[in-house]
Amino acid sequence: MKPQYVYRWVNNHALILLFKKVRLRRGDLFARLNCSAEGIENPYALIEQMRGEGGLRRTLPVWTALDHEMVRNILRDKRFGVGIPTVFGTPPPVRRALARRPLPPNPVDPPSMLVLDQPEHTRMRKPVTAAFTPRAVARLQNRIETVTEELLAALPDSGPTDLVARYAAQIPIAIISEMLGFLDSDREMFLRWGDDISPLLDLGISWRTHQRAMESSERVHRYLVEHIERLRTEPGDDILSSLVAAGDLSTYELCASATLLMAAGFETTVNLIGKGIVWLFRHPEQLERLRAEPELWPNAVEEILRIDPPVQMTARTTRTALEIGGVRLRPGSTVVLSLAGANRDPAVFTDPARFDIARDNAKNHLSFSSGIHVCLGAGLARMEAAHALRALFETFPALRLTDPPTRRPLFTLHGYERLPAHTGPRVRSHQRAG
Repeated sequence: MKPQYVYRWVNNHALILLFKKVRLRRGDLFARLNCSAEGIENPYALIEQMRGEGGLRRTLPVWTALDHEMVRNILRDKRFGVGIPTVFGTPPPVRRALARRPLPPNPVDPPSMLVLDQPEHTRMRKPVTAAFTPRAVARLQNRIETVTEELLAALPDSGPTDLVARYAAQIPIAIISEMLGFLDSDREMFLRWGDDISPLLDLGISWRTHQRAMESSERVHRYLVEHIERLRTEPGDDILSSLVAAGDLSTYELCASATLLMAAGFETTVNLIGKGIVWLFRHPEQLERLRAEPELWPNAVEEILRIDPPVQMTARTTRTALEIGGVRLRPGSTVVLSLAGANRDPAVFTDPARFDIARDNAKNHLSFSSGIHVCLGAGLARMEAAHALRALFETFPALRLTDPPTRRPLFTLHGYERLPAHTGPRVRSHQRAG
């Protein structure tokens, strides 16, 4: 049991977990949303109940914002900093312990750009920005189509399959692995590590879950250190080789950036594709419209992102005393921002619980955040999802789910773990719609 892991868990999770369990017994809405099966299976009913109690709600030990305007404003407000909510802050003994024995790089601890404020955020983000410009992403179109076709070809004709394990998870992990110069044979290993590390984004996780996440982070770190050393002598045509060659980041910082890019490049998209499959099965009239009007596929992806975001929430902490929504907040106050609540704000989206692939303002969602921390890979995720969903339903027009979908046991990264399905007869690629 490593002391730095104990410090981290106590500081970031233990008391929040205790608060949630106590308040769950009292029927608290926030605890039900973030600490119960109800919050995984149907968070939106709870979110709407919370919305009725006001835009900025006190939910010990944090505050919660659900309204679109407020969430968007906080995401863009320089008076707020980033970071996973803590109860104590980071006391000096913890800082000293972490300085002696730093945590393995992971998406939710510095120097991950996800939890850095300016100017360090810009220093870490700027080197990787060029790989995710619209022009750079557009160049990946052919590769996305090729990977998708290979995966569709591997699915059985008129047979059983799991659309998460065999399809939705494989497209984004293949693309981001290639972008980082990893071997194809390492994809399954990264999928396993991702399952272990993803809970770090939740509030108040158990010690066992936390320990498993940190141990997997150690294994990822060891792998990346060896990989980066190889790239120093045998660089490739990939993001990580470019970062190594530039020499602007230390090995530890390179590992942190690679870990975050791997997580962000995979987690959002696998959940997006999986949710898209389920929403279209549940709304066959919308799927039929897409078959008749395939130009609507990009907007359909925006509507899936809006109505059921892959990332349900994020958090910001006040850097100074301030007032927002009529509430005075002290320095160090944490506000949990419900992206899912913002995306269903009736002040912005008419009939927000209705799934409408032609919704004219679907793209106003906040599923990729906003401000300086807006998701770097948003364009890539949109492209992967639109092509993956269209190609799947065109290749297997009789595709059906055979059992109820199984949710991932996570609250922040919200999606499906299994989608048992039967493919039906295959339509060959040359026969599909152009």
